[in-house]
Amino acid sequence: MKALVTGATGFVGGHLVAALRERGDEVTCLARRPERAAALAALGARVVPGSLEDGASLEAAARGADVVYHLAGLTAAPSEREFLAVNRDGTARLLAALAAAAPGARRLIHVSSIAAVGPAARGSLLDEGSTCRPVTAYGRSKLAGEGVVRAAAVAWTIVRPAVVYGPGDRELLRMFRIARYGVAPVFGLRGGAQELSVIHAADLAAALLAAARVPAAAGQTYHVAHPAIVRVRELARAIGRAVRGSAPVLVPVPATLAAPIVRVIARRAAAAGRLTVVSEDKLAEFMAPAWGTSVGKAERELGWRATRELAGGIAETAAWYREHGWLA
Repeated sequence: MKALVTGATGFVGGHLVAALRERGDEVTCLARRPERAAALAALGARVVPGSLEDGASLEAAARGADVVYHLAGLTAAPSEREFLAVNRDGTARLLAALAAAAPGARRLIHVSSIAAVGPAARGSLLDEGSTCRPVTAYGRSKLAGEGVVRAAAVAWTIVRPAVVYGPGDRELLRMFRIARYGVAPVFGLRGGAQELSVIHAADLAAALLAAARVPAAAGQTYHVAHPAIVRVRELARAIGRAVRGSAPVLVPVPATLAAPIVRVIARRAAAAGRLTVVSEDKLAEFMAPAWGTSVGKAERELGWRATRELAGGIAETAAWYREHGWLA
């Protein structure tokens, strides 16, 4: 099987490429920064320099592909316009490249986000039939990207992961680093009562392979996560135990303090020339009551189930951070 992976140098992309190569697939990776693709090349993947903004590089990468896994996109941007330029318009350029260079491709696996749906009410689960009401620019751009995919001629499957964690993740790394000091600030209601669905990156990679393997998944949308719902405070405690061997002291951050704290983080990132997902726009997600996800459809139709329990997955992630010098 010949596979194209966009976003291969990212956190989830690395896990997916490893799973594809372990299965024996020929893998081509589109890489905006080829210097970051050495690990992919070491796995035997072909690396094509390029981006979603460059139609010629997209065609070069797509030529001959049987299955395309579209993971590339922005998770942080200074404005909604920039989000849309990549997550919607970049997806449209990829589809045009497939039509020109890989008309025989049998499936596009489009990785979206549960943010495209929007939060759930406390105690309820989001399923594939839930009305989409994204509350951030990122979520709206991912929903717009889904719209482009649904209109495409190629057979497609949309996968919406919950919160993804695991070795290589830089977003939850902040929580691991803070937990070294024995504390864990928790945003949202009632000191970390926000309900979450989470998924280990290796489980997500397995779900993407299953989505491509099952013919009946064409034209379908799936939510993927571990079936257990966790609260933010439980996630923080698991991280503290993995880092220090004991649960941290939880420091609730009420809405009145969350906005100025996030504003400072965003300004410091901007001053350093970095983008960050910690933004005032993102506060709507941080403060929502729940992001619980129903995974019954994926389990029934894909024959897939997440297997990494939270405590073990968090411990594995902490060990990886230490081994790679990300966590002292």
